[in-house]
This record gives sequence, C-alpha cells and structure tokens, in this order.
Amino acid sequence: MSEQVALFDKFYGCIAGVHIGSAMGAPVEGWDFERIDAEYGILEELLPYEHFHNGWMREAGTTEDGVERQKLMISAIMEKQDRVTAEDVRKMWISGIKPESAGMISEPFEAVLLAMAKSGIPARDIGKYCDYAGLNSFSRSCHPIGLINAGDISGAIDDVNEVGQLYQTMNGRGLKWAMVTAVAIASGTKPGATLDSVLGAIYDHCDPDVVVSELDRELKRTARIADYREFRRALYESYNIRGIPYEVSYANEVVTKGICIFNWTKGNVKDAAVAAVNMGRDTDCVTAVAAGISGALTGISTVPEAWIKQTDYATTLHVVTNSQRTIQEHAEGLYQAYTSRLTRLKAYSNLMGAL
Repeated sequence: MSEQVALFDKFYGCIAGVHIGSAMGAPVEGWDFERIDAEYGILEELLPYEHFHNGWMREAGTTEDGVERQKLMISAIMEKQDRVTAEDVRKMWISGIKPESAGMISEPFEAVLLAMAKSGIPARDIGKYCDYAGLNSFSRSCHPIGLINAGDISGAIDDVNEVGQLYQTMNGRGLKWAMVTAVAIASGTKPGATLDSVLGAIYDHCDPDVVVSELDRELKRTARIADYREFRRALYESYNIRGIPYEVSYANEVVTKGICIFNWTKGNVKDAAVAAVNMGRDTDCVTAVAAGISGALTGISTVPEAWIKQTDYATTLHVVTNSQRTIQEHAEGLYQAYTSRLTRLKAYSNLMGAL
C-alpha cells in the first residue's frame, strides 16, 4: 500500500463493509448468479427486500442475522473494554436479544442456542448442541474478534476458539474457517500491512489441510482472471451444491469466495462488496467476509457515504435489532475498547519492565 491508513479508519471500514455488504447482499441471498444477472445486470445498490417469508418488508439497508450476532459481540467487547470470553458474550445474548427477534431476524437454530444459554450450562458447551458445525455462523460475523485483537494474530485465534464455541464445536470446520476471517483482520490492521501480508498470515496460521489447501486451490484458479463474469463462473464451478440444509452457507465456500474476492479486488471495499453481492448463493455472508476483511486493510475511503447513510437510516427502523447504533458508533465503541486494552498492556509492560 502506498500510504498509511489510520487504525480507526480500518475499524470503521471493516464494520461498514460487513453491515453494508450484508444489507446489499440480503435481497438476492440464495439466488444463482444467472438470476441476479437477468434481474439487475450488476447489482450495486441497496434495495428493500422481504426475508424469511414473514411479511416484513425491510427498508433498503436493513441488515440480517449475521450482523445481529456481530452486534452482540461488539456490545460485549464495549462493556468489558477488552477481549471477551464465551461467557461474556453469553451474558450479552441473555440481556441483549429481544424476544420478538425469533423468527424475524435470527435463524431457527439460534432460538435453541439461546434457550440453552439461559439454562446455565457452560457457555463453551452450547455450540456442541448445534447441528450445523460446518456453517458460516461465526466465520461471517467474527470480525470484532479480529479487531479487538488488532495486530495480535495469536490472540485472534485463541478468541475464535473461545467465543466460537457458543455456536460450533471446538476444532470443528466452522471454527477453522472463522480463523481465516479473524487472522485476516488482525493482520490487516497492522501498520504497513499489504494484500500479500494478509494472505501470508492466513497461510502461516490457519489449518494447512482443512483450510489452506482449499484456499490455495481457488486463489490459484482465479488469480489471473481479468473478467468478472469469468471469475464468478470459476468459483461457481467449485461451489454449486444444492439439496441439503443451508446448502449455500457452509463456511468453506463462503470464506474461500470472500478471500478470493478480497484478493481479486485488491482490498477495495466498494469493489469487493459489488463483486460479492453479484456472486450468487449466500451473497450477504460472502459480502460480509470479502468487504469486511477489505475494510480492515484499506479503511473506509472507498465506501460511498450514501451507502453508510442508508444503512444507518434503515437501522433506525429496525425494531428487533440488538442495537440501533450507527456503523460509526459500532466502530468507535470497538476502537475505544481496543485502545483501553492497549493502555492496560502498556501499563503492565512498564510495571514489569521496571523490575
């Protein structure tokens, strides 16, 4: 990168990429790319949509279930002003999730997990009872874990394995893929980070057999493709399964597409969002990964202000959301928690370094 990006701008760009990208991808979630092409050509705007077939017509810019998971993590981090445990986030589930959100904004299996959270069993046992260990539930929403560990890759990995157990089993494939998201963000926020250094961190720190081998295969297949439609079709050739529960939402597919888009668009948040939205299948989740990681590297500068304003406006109408903070307020809350953590670490270093 030719110029240094301020750390707060990376926090802001990351959260904006997730929230706006999720809202932009939601109207075409589950569609094949041919249908998107026929309906819109290239979709690059926020649209109103009806989701879950519950009759709720959502304002353009309305986010969905993955962002709700993320908001709860952000709230827990803001409350603690530090890294969080599964127990910290479980407490936020219990206090922050509105009862009326069930069936409106969350997935059906999340109601079961919430009921178990209220039962008092250890928070790290809850994910053992989720039937969908390979889904992208955590990998598409764990960006705050990467941000509170900005620059600290090992801390990000530890926290994925800790907090992720609310959703999925320890060492399950879902959490192995969530590490990609968190490692990319923790490395992308480092001073002087580049596209290559982020990819290198993923290769160095993520599971070589389950994760890196698949990422490497698809990155090599798409690296030299110049035309977007050819790029999209190449990924569709690898990921087109139908006929199983949550058929488009497995973490390996969503995260691999997100990383390939991040690489293909060179971390430009706007370009990554548009490419991911038009990819087809789990468009909101792929966009959350691609645009969120891009924002953690390159910041907020390429995100259109109109997208931010519309998403924030939609949030004011979102009565069942876990938080009506603006995108910037979420980023500011995370950044303040990170600086508080850094201050404590510096004080500890000064104290022990004097001995």
